[in-house]
Amino acid sequence: MIRDTMINTANGMIPTSSSSANAQSPGLKTYFKTPEGRYKLHYEKTHPSGLLHYAHGKTVTQVTLAHLKEKPAPSTPTSASSSFSASSGVRSAAARWLGSGNGSRALGFAGGNGGTKSVSGISRIGSLSALSSSNSMTNTNFDGKGTYLIFNVGDAIFISDLNSQDKDPIKSIHFSNSNPVCHAFDQDAKDGHDLLIGLNSGDVFSVSMRQQLQDVGKKLVGAQHYNKDCSVNNSSRCTSIAWVPGGDGAFVVAHADGNMYVYEKSNPIARWHVCQGSINSIAFSFDGAYIATVGRDGYLRVFDYSKEQLVCGGKSYYGALLCCAWSVDGKYVLTGGEDDLVQVWSMEDRKVVAWGEGHNSWVSGVAFDSYWSTPNSDGTGETVMYRFGSVGQDTQLLLWDLEMDEIVVPLRRGPPGGSPTYSTGSQSSHWDNVCPLGTLQSAPSIRDVPKISPLVAHRVHTEPLSGLIFTQESVLTVCREGHIKIWMRPSVAESQSSNSETVLSNSFKDKPLLSGKIGSSSYKQ
Repeated sequence: MIRDTMINTANGMIPTSSSSANAQSPGLKTYFKTPEGRYKLHYEKTHPSGLLHYAHGKTVTQVTLAHLKEKPAPSTPTSASSSFSASSGVRSAAARWLGSGNGSRALGFAGGNGGTKSVSGISRIGSLSALSSSNSMTNTNFDGKGTYLIFNVGDAIFISDLNSQDKDPIKSIHFSNSNPVCHAFDQDAKDGHDLLIGLNSGDVFSVSMRQQLQDVGKKLVGAQHYNKDCSVNNSSRCTSIAWVPGGDGAFVVAHADGNMYVYEKSNPIARWHVCQGSINSIAFSFDGAYIATVGRDGYLRVFDYSKEQLVCGGKSYYGALLCCAWSVDGKYVLTGGEDDLVQVWSMEDRKVVAWGEGHNSWVSGVAFDSYWSTPNSDGTGETVMYRFGSVGQDTQLLLWDLEMDEIVVPLRRGPPGGSPTYSTGSQSSHWDNVCPLGTLQSAPSIRDVPKISPLVAHRVHTEPLSGLIFTQESVLTVCREGHIKIWMRPSVAESQSSNSETVLSNSFKDKPLLSGKIGSSSYKQ
């Protein structure tokens, strides 16, 4: 367990003379309160101070968490055909897309209500090339395992050791012709290529994370290059990238022109035209059954991945949607965007079941906290409350508790001549019929959807935020300028707390949390 060595002053402010105050302003606190205790700022990560240059403003920093396992024992090399094989679901989908010829299928989902799908044959697409460095030097100090942070700033990818309090990264990879904008890591990759990197130029690379750490140079080594010379997509920047869970090396790349490409490790196999504007973010459910997309047109779209079908979706209240995330059980999808709101979608009901108001600017990142344990579990093993977080361009981190049985449905007008109705309790998410399969909905009236309020609202950075990640021991926040903060959970940092703080924390634990209800309190910092 990491020891908390952050020096706190009496009022919780970071001293301006401290070296730990990198990118901190004197007005930011080093902790925030929750009912279960204090989250404390443990340490920070950032890029070298001399990095900033003219190209920096063209990118927004994103963070990927990478956990490297023990290096597996060498195995007998497999044939090329089997090494690029896909899982059964992906393989069957590829067979339908490719058919008996060399063409691939283009799937269109942008028209009308999304219920129709135009399919047209296109010629074989794609190119794959390998990049290697014959004179690369090996870093013999790298032990081959650990947890790392991967983040992009300007024209570089940086890698930091999460378990080290050193601010500076341990590895930098620079790109000469374009800036990296998105990345994804697969700890279960079987062929060693576990890191995907998408560039502003539309180029995509897959590499071995371990190999990059072992090499002392500043260029990619052993990379597979996709969409080289715009052979797949015509110069449209990458916007989001994701491994297919259980896909045996398959991955999906979203672009600013509204297209999404499905790749196997050898070549692209399909193009999905999702919307007319940019796809801003994509996210797979944890079992790989569904993929959610959000875009410039303000729509969330959820697809059944193997069946190539639109399941449900709907529009934001205003402007683009910028981010989306799944609950671990696949029951809920979070979205956030330019309307400053966080929306909670139910996969069971295929509709918005709650919305959260608390940000003062665009919501740029959302995530469920899968490591948080509910304080009032019903003992059945089922999740009765969810904790999730959101960050925005208002520099704030918000934490929310979602307890569906406690959400109050707003007052609704009945049919003409009838009296208004008021619904509470477990029926809250079933007040209307389930929406039909494959339709995109307009934004519902805010007065017809339950409102939740944030449990915590805390200004964590001086710059607009671009993302957050929950880990077992901490919450990570990142600003668009490339500064990352690691906030330790109360269970980890509590040993450093005073007796009075511990008593206060315990008094909260004894009380049931009703933050899912309208009008719940918020801890303003």
